[in-house]
Order: sequence, then C-alpha cells, then structure tokens
Amino acid sequence: MSRFARKCSLEPLQSERRHSRSDSAGNLSMDTFWLEVESIKESTESEPEECSFTDVKPQEEGEAEAEWLQDAGLSDLIADCATENGNIVLLSTLTKTQAAAVQRRLDTYTRSRRKKNKQPVRDVRDIFGVVGSGETAPELASEIDRLQHRSTSSNNNQKSDTTGVPDFPSPLRGSGQEEIFSTEIAYSEQAAILLKGSFPRESRRIKDESSLTKFKIPKGRLGVTRIGDLSPQDMKKIPTLAFIELTALCDVLGLELKRNKAVKWKATENRLFGVPLATLLENDQKLFPNTKVPLILQALLSCLEKKGLDTEGILRVSGSQTRIKSLERRLESTFYSGIFQWDEVHQNDVSGLLKRFIRELPAPLLTAEYLPAFAAVQNIPDLKQRLQALNLLILILPEPNRNTLKALLEFLRLVASREKKNKMSLWNVSTVIAPNLFMHKGLRNKIPEGKEKQLAEGAADIVRMMIHYQDLLWTISSFLVTQVRKLNESSSRKYQFYDRRIKNLLRKIHTDKEKTEKNHAEPSKVVKVQASLFLKDSLEVHLNNGTKAADVLRQFQKHLCQNGWSIVNTVNLIKW
Repeated sequence: MSRFARKCSLEPLQSERRHSRSDSAGNLSMDTFWLEVESIKESTESEPEECSFTDVKPQEEGEAEAEWLQDAGLSDLIADCATENGNIVLLSTLTKTQAAAVQRRLDTYTRSRRKKNKQPVRDVRDIFGVVGSGETAPELASEIDRLQHRSTSSNNNQKSDTTGVPDFPSPLRGSGQEEIFSTEIAYSEQAAILLKGSFPRESRRIKDESSLTKFKIPKGRLGVTRIGDLSPQDMKKIPTLAFIELTALCDVLGLELKRNKAVKWKATENRLFGVPLATLLENDQKLFPNTKVPLILQALLSCLEKKGLDTEGILRVSGSQTRIKSLERRLESTFYSGIFQWDEVHQNDVSGLLKRFIRELPAPLLTAEYLPAFAAVQNIPDLKQRLQALNLLILILPEPNRNTLKALLEFLRLVASREKKNKMSLWNVSTVIAPNLFMHKGLRNKIPEGKEKQLAEGAADIVRMMIHYQDLLWTISSFLVTQVRKLNESSSRKYQFYDRRIKNLLRKIHTDKEKTEKNHAEPSKVVKVQASLFLKDSLEVHLNNGTKAADVLRQFQKHLCQNGWSIVNTVNLIKW
C-alpha cells in the first residue's frame, strides 16, 4: 500500500485530475479515487507499521500446481499412494473444460517431479486421456462421458451436447438492453464456444452508468438458487467446484490466476478493530448465536442508514481523523456494554470509521489469497464473463467474508440510490470504496510504472459491478447445483454399496457363529467300539470336542449293564 500511496503524490494527482476532466462527460472522473488515496495515506502516516511481512520465496516448478490440486480437493491424485477411487466422485461431475484445467496442472506437476528425479507419479492419461493446449481431445471427452454415465439418470435431462452453440445470446449489447444470463451451462464451456466463433467483443469497460446492461437469470427446472438456499453441507461443496470452474474459465480466456499467500499479522488486544472477521463473529455469537455479520459493522451501517444517507458527500468526506480515532477508542471500551450513544456521533465520522474498519482488518475483506484474482477481472474484455468470474470469486470467499461483503454492498447500493440528495453516484461510491478494498497495508503492492490510472479505473469498475449486479453475483449457478447433486447422489450410492458389504459381512459372521455353536452342541464324529468277547454288536459312541476317554468307558460300562452284566463284573472288566 505504501508504494501505491507514494505513486499518488501531488504531481500525478494533478495530472490525473486534468485527464479526468476530459472524461467528465463519460462520468468516469477519478478525482474521488485519488482524494481517497491521499486521505488513507494521511491517516496512516502517523501510525506504526504493525504488519510483519514474510520473505516470499519463489515457488519451485510444480509447487503452485500441488497447492491448486490440494485446494481443489484432488490432492489424492498426486499422493505417493494415489488412487482414483478417492476422487472418482468429484471427477465424474467435471465438465470438459474443468477436466482440462485439472489435467494441465497434473501435467505440470508430473513434469516437475520427473525433472527432480523423484519417484514418478502415475500418468495423467490414465485419468483423463490426452488433451492439447486450447482444445479438448477425444480421449478426454470419452473419459468424461464414461464418468458422467456413472451418475444418476437425472443427468439425462440436462444439456450435455456442447458441440453446437447453446441457447445463450451473443455478446453484442446495446444501451439499457436486457440480456439473458445463462447459468445452466458452465461458464468455461460458454467461453470456449464463444472463442470458436467470431463474435465481436465489446470495449473493456462501459463508460457510462446509463449503459449498464441489464441481465436476467432465466428460471430453469432448478429455479434460481441464492446463496443461503442450500444446506450447510451442500454449501461446503460449492467453493471447491467454483474454484475449479474459475480456473477453467481463466484457462479458456488465457488469464493467469494468481493467488497470494496469507499475511502474517501481529496479534492485537483490540476487540473490534484490527481483529479477524472469524474472531469477531466468534465473540459476537456468544451474545447472539445466529450472528453472520460482525455487530460493530451492523451498528456502523445502521447508524449511517438512519441519518447519513441524505448527507451530502457521505463516504467521500471522511470527517476529522482526530474524532475518528477517538470514536474508535470509545467503541473499543463501551460497545459491548450497550451504553454507547450513536445519536451524538457526526455522520461523516461514522463513514470514516466504516472505511477504517475495512482497512484495518488483518486480512483484506476480499482475502489476501484472491485479491489479485479480483483485480485481474478487469482484464477480461467481455462484461458477462467479468460477472461470471466475480460470481465464482464470491462463492470461493470464506463465509464470514462473503456475508460481510454482502452487507457492505447492500448499504452502498442504498447510498447510490439517494444520489439526488447526497450527490454520491454509483461511480462516486465505487471510487471511494475501491482503495479501501484493494489497498491493504499487509500486502506489498507492485504497480508497474504508468499503470496507476488503468489499475485505479479497473478497481473502481470492479466495485461498481459488485454493487450494481450484486443480486446476480449472490446466486449459485444451476450447473454448480447440478454438480452438487451428482456428488450427493454418487456418495449416497457409494455408502449404499458399503452398507451392503457391511450387511453381508455381518450376515456371514452371524452364520459362522451359528455354525460354531451348532458344532459345539452336535457331535462331529461317530465311532464304533467292538468287543466281540463281551458284546455281540458294536457300540456306537458319539464324539464331540468335549468328549474324553472316561466318557467312552462310562458308555461302554452302561451298555454292558444293559446286556446282563453285573456292576461288579463290569468294573473289574474295565479295570482290566
């Protein structure tokens, strides 16, 4: 952040203002963005650096792919004792482009292992077949078809033929035009089909807010699924599937998906500001078990919604830094006691504290891992594909981050809806919030020379899209819901198979036990004792595991007595 702030000295700021005046007709003035950067710089200059950077060593070849496979839930494929059975359920749900993305990383990892002369992993062709760069090979398609045939018959109702162009419109768009946002077909599959055609691409960024395209999600047989509609168990499967799909989409578009490592942060004694979202929610849930958004953020947003929406320049004018820091200290000591008086607080101070809360999070609200991916969305030329990438990124976010971001975006949309009174258009709101989301003192910002204006506009445009299209972004695409159902059905059949084997095993154990008990109860052999001097006929003696010699003699004695022998003669005979 410090380097980005240094780039925003007075000279570039004045230069940017001159450029932005020429763009004022296009409603893309960046004055607010640079003023917010200067405000952030001033508010942090007097504060000591609390973040501790780790020396990031360059990853060796194959390490990034190994991390990707682990995050995608496919780490068993590269384990020393890798077996396909552990991943067959997940692999059976992948589309062709998703499977190709998995194979690319397996190929790279395999090559890196062979270069290091380590024990080679199994050939990826055993899993997917062969795939060339940019195209899906027939072997891969047949393997995916084989895996998909193992799923339930309900998959037959879904469109599986991707050789022709599906029913979704071309990227030609007009101002204010409503367009269908298809969610039945995987985004990466749609992009692959569009690349095969010769559809013209729109400009990188829409210049006027009035020309923002209206998108409509058709209600298919699965309806429109919102985040929160799925059960917690099903929702846990969505980030993995979305992560694989996002990688496949970036591969098709030729966009490199980079991720940062988590930032180390010194622990603080604060209870509200500079505290991880998970810790905040853990403390808040002790008071209100169902809390999903930090209580302090709810209080700040509620205060601004009551009195600040009609305040001119709200969010843009941050208030006094001295009062804001004093307000922060008072809240740290009195917020949970419930005695803090919000009516006495200046609305601009509250808006400044709101932005400070976002910036002071130990990790960015968009997460350190995926903040570069959010920033890279601006490099996607097509608006619909940018929204598709944002939709997947939001699904990947941890639940506390996703819920907090949703609450923030809903408030920002309210601010923009009162533009006539507060003089804060959607673009103004976006340019104010963008630096607070994309600049974080826990991350080093490496900005190429001469790219400041482009990156600033791109960050603001991403925030504008998230505010304007938040209803669309907070949906779960039908193809992801279908994949979750395939996972559940395949897992259910797997467990039924295991249940059947367990039942057979228990039945066998029970049968063997009955046989053992029967063997103990019934004789296993019958022997005949012949004594022609004393008995005319042979004597049958039943033997079992507990029979002793004394038992045989006893039966022989009894038999002699029954044939007229006296007890004395019988005893003497047996002794003899």
